[in-house]
Amino acid sequence: MLICLMTTVAVKAQFEKEKIFIGASMSGLGMTYNGSEKGTFGIKATGGYFVMDDIMLQGQWEYNKQKDVPAYVSCGVGARYYIIQNGLYLGATANYIHAGDYYDDFRPTVQVGYAYFLSKTVTVEPSIYYSHSFKNHSDYSTIGFSLGVGVYL
Repeated sequence: MLICLMTTVAVKAQFEKEKIFIGASMSGLGMTYNGSEKGTFGIKATGGYFVMDDIMLQGQWEYNKQKDVPAYVSCGVGARYYIIQNGLYLGATANYIHAGDYYDDFRPTVQVGYAYFLSKTVTVEPSIYYSHSFKNHSDYSTIGFSLGVGVYL
């Protein structure tokens, strides 16, 4: 019981006001679905700042390579809310997608994830997300799974 209490206190301390978050994640690898992608691999870099306890504002950059269409670059801003103190969070971002001359798109994304602490500051963060395309809903809206690593400073 003492170990559970100590773990809860250590995790709570990471979601406090003025903490900084740095993260990287991978998506795709056959774990996403939309109407146009036959295979995809994406990497994402994320930085965030806790403006108040349990609420983080974040910025992100992503590179995504798809099998039959050009790769795209994405940048976005968003927020996370840690709904319970063990690391479960809800997130939302607004992303601008640029795929060269092929297409541009705006995709709001929502996600549910979990920050599993490996140490006091390092996490593994699996998440499920849905990204809605305004360019072409049936081809580019995506549901998927991503796996990330985060550092809370």
